Amino acid sequence: MMEYRINKRTKDKISMLGFGTSYIAQAGEKDAVEAIRRAYEGGVNYYDLATAESRTFPYFCTALGDVRKSVMYQVHFGANYETGAYGWTTDGETIRRSIDWQLSQLKTDYIDYGFIHCLDEMSDWEEYCRNGAFDYLMQMKNEGVVKHIGLSSHTPAAIRRVLDEAPVDMLMFSINPGYDYQKGDYANGTVDERAAVYRRCEAEGIGISVMKPFSGGQLLDASISPFGKALTVYQCLQYALDRPGVLTVLPGMNSAAQVEQLLQFFEASGEERDYSVIGSFKPADAVGKCVYCNHCRPCPVGIDIGTVNKFYDLARNGDTMAAGHYYELKLRADACISCAHCNNRCPFGVDQSGRMREIADYFRTQDEWKCNN
Repeated sequence: MMEYRINKRTKDKISMLGFGTSYIAQAGEKDAVEAIRRAYEGGVNYYDLATAESRTFPYFCTALGDVRKSVMYQVHFGANYETGAYGWTTDGETIRRSIDWQLSQLKTDYIDYGFIHCLDEMSDWEEYCRNGAFDYLMQMKNEGVVKHIGLSSHTPAAIRRVLDEAPVDMLMFSINPGYDYQKGDYANGTVDERAAVYRRCEAEGIGISVMKPFSGGQLLDASISPFGKALTVYQCLQYALDRPGVLTVLPGMNSAAQVEQLLQFFEASGEERDYSVIGSFKPADAVGKCVYCNHCRPCPVGIDIGTVNKFYDLARNGDTMAAGHYYELKLRADACISCAHCNNRCPFGVDQSGRMREIADYFRTQDEWKCNN
């Protein structure tokens, strides 16, 4: 059964599995409409519309027109379909024409999330502002046509810049073990820079929708995987969903059969979702860093070690809500008995016993500071 997460800024309840449209143009209209509708019937309520071909826009009107108010569209201000195929632009007037056309094809008069589209360089953002594209997006927001503002990017440095300067409620970012471990065409940023994006989004309530969870299919095929080993669809989905800030993953789909397979993720066992195998091909700068995979389970005492680590990392990043969530845990770091069972199981070489002491000391110090102030 579908599970949902809440965007802290917008309060939208978003399905953890969304619908990516990178491959929907490969299907005929009948099959595409069937796939989109099956996704909706399975609980999917979030749809990305940076599609490869212009002909796919009417499919969504046909499939979801009668339930438009029950779904959310992620529409990109910068995706241009004047030639019939996807194109990219930062020109304000071109974007205006494209958005008018997309709204007419979708037969809708509003956009749930209007995205600053695919800015990977600092110069892209500067052009976007200089050419009137950002002003147009904000005009649409002020007029109520766009409900919320989003940003799509593959580059942590560009993301930081735009988040500093624009009122972004949702980030679309490419997340998979390959990119996080600096392998693949869009593996931009270091391990720490990418982790900082996740933690900032979580701390500031900016939701993340995930593109390229399978690295264009490379991670699913051992013969082309940058690691020389294949991961499964469910391992990749779970990995992305475990990153702080992530609300939904948007794999590309083009058939009802693919939708069915992806929906089965929510019925999969913990073993089927366990992605700790990635610890065998981690880069040097990832050694000793918890990725919250919970492969260290079970803790003899019952501590949820991955969650404790996540709340600690977020709290240190300034997320006061994460600190509150930590205190609500039934068992916290100070319950650790230093048996080192978790150390022996961690595929990332984390001294979890030592980290539990570090975490307990951190929150103890915070408590003492609050009492004295």
